[in-house]
Amino acid sequence: MKLRLLSWNVRGANDSSKRRVIKAVIRSQRVDLFCLQETKMQLLSEGLVRSLGSGRWSNWVALDAVGSAGGMLVCWDKRSLEVMETEVGKFSVSCRIKNVENGLTWIFTGVYGPFSKGDRECLWEELGTIRGLWEDPWCLGGDFNVILSQRERNRQGRLTGAMRIFAQTVDELELLDLPMQGGAFTWSGGRNNQSWARLDRFLVTQQWLEMFSGIAQCRLQRPTSDHFPILLMGGGLRRGPTPFRFENMWLKVDGFKGLLRGWWQGIEVRERASFRLASKLKFLKQKIKAWNREVFGRLELNKNSALQQVEYWDGVESERSLSIAETEQKKEAKDAFHKWVLLEEVHWRQKSRELWLKEGDRNTGYFHRMANAYRRNNSLDRIMINGEWLTEDQEVREGIVNAFQNLLSEEPGWRADIEGLHLNQLNHREAEDLEMPFIEEEIHGALMEMRGDKAPSPDGFTMAFWQECWEFVKEEVVDLFKEFFEYGSFSKCLNTTFLVLMPKKGGAEDLGDFRPISLLGGLYKLLAKVLANRLKKVLDRVV
Repeated sequence: MKLRLLSWNVRGANDSSKRRVIKAVIRSQRVDLFCLQETKMQLLSEGLVRSLGSGRWSNWVALDAVGSAGGMLVCWDKRSLEVMETEVGKFSVSCRIKNVENGLTWIFTGVYGPFSKGDRECLWEELGTIRGLWEDPWCLGGDFNVILSQRERNRQGRLTGAMRIFAQTVDELELLDLPMQGGAFTWSGGRNNQSWARLDRFLVTQQWLEMFSGIAQCRLQRPTSDHFPILLMGGGLRRGPTPFRFENMWLKVDGFKGLLRGWWQGIEVRERASFRLASKLKFLKQKIKAWNREVFGRLELNKNSALQQVEYWDGVESERSLSIAETEQKKEAKDAFHKWVLLEEVHWRQKSRELWLKEGDRNTGYFHRMANAYRRNNSLDRIMINGEWLTEDQEVREGIVNAFQNLLSEEPGWRADIEGLHLNQLNHREAEDLEMPFIEEEIHGALMEMRGDKAPSPDGFTMAFWQECWEFVKEEVVDLFKEFFEYGSFSKCLNTTFLVLMPKKGGAEDLGDFRPISLLGGLYKLLAKVLANRLKKVLDRVV
């Protein structure tokens, strides 16, 4: 379903003329839910809420102001959202919501962050309580009154304790900080309005992102207040099915490699080697997906379940001594929790691309932050081409393709040639070595030189899969190299390439701010590695 959420610190809604301005912004955005902070109103009536933008199809919950400070209003459209439960804290308002369209449930928490250190600690505790109360996908929005990093204000200054604790809380609650479109800062103030900072934002969990596709948050125009309204929008048609990605953590699960061997060897295909490989990979994906869904389960839930078992036995042990059998069960629960923690670190290490750190060094929080950073930098919701903003999927695709076709096409006419140049040549023995048939040891050696944690190829499999499963996949891989040696080609489905735009700098928006790269298939990269290793031996003789 399509979804539009709005968050705005309005800095007071007592004045009727200001309420008209607020209402105009909310109505123009056609939001399903809006959260207003710092209403400065102790008691809200139905009439006042209506004057702030809600319609006859709306319902609401509020956090009253203390005197003339604070106050928050969360209002939703009952035609699209059904609120089943609410929790009002000291600095937050949380709603457990069900989508009318598809029945899926999720959590929204509106936040108005305090200034003092003690009150901030109270807010972080409130958010932790909400996470413990409900396990549904979660979205938070509001004025947190603190920034995540120094670059989120124009006068960068030093890294404060409040910033560290905020970043730590985001990591511990496994929240994602989405990229901000339309401007880097959400508040301005100080002398002559010279101080700017990003105090307002939406934060979401990975599960919430998977529920609503194409999510982006955007800073809107500011007709009143010293804060900009923030719009979170997305949903509707997905840009494509969620691609399969092989998780290296699966290789650490007892018995999984045995399952891979059985599935792989159980497939009979009588075709050329490249077609056999493509068919086996396609079949293997379906088997792994089913195993992940029905056996392995969700990583976070499994970890929390194991921790609950440990806490249960701790509680029993605090009241009486455990029997031998119960002591063994507690040990098994602890071992299970440690296993899931390790798997979680492997998962986030693979996502973070920070491969210089070792597994087992308890760097999960760092890996999580780096994965969030990659998500922010690589997000693309609109792009400027030839001075024109493009936002619709189809026009973005066509605009990018046309731009690169014009850039890379060649005009007919003069071309440089190397006729008449005297170049160094290889001797007969060196040339023969380059054209020798490929052997298993050569292929395996090149494979083990490659990084197993690098990004998965278009088929979804990482190089770690081929490295760990070499014993039972080598026959097909070696046959693929024999096929390439004999015919000079192989099945196109193994040569699928994704062309991706990578930002050259933070905040890239114009097409010129991106560089195109090709994401190659794993077996294609292995073939290129073997050929490169051969060329290395003679390259200095001809260049």
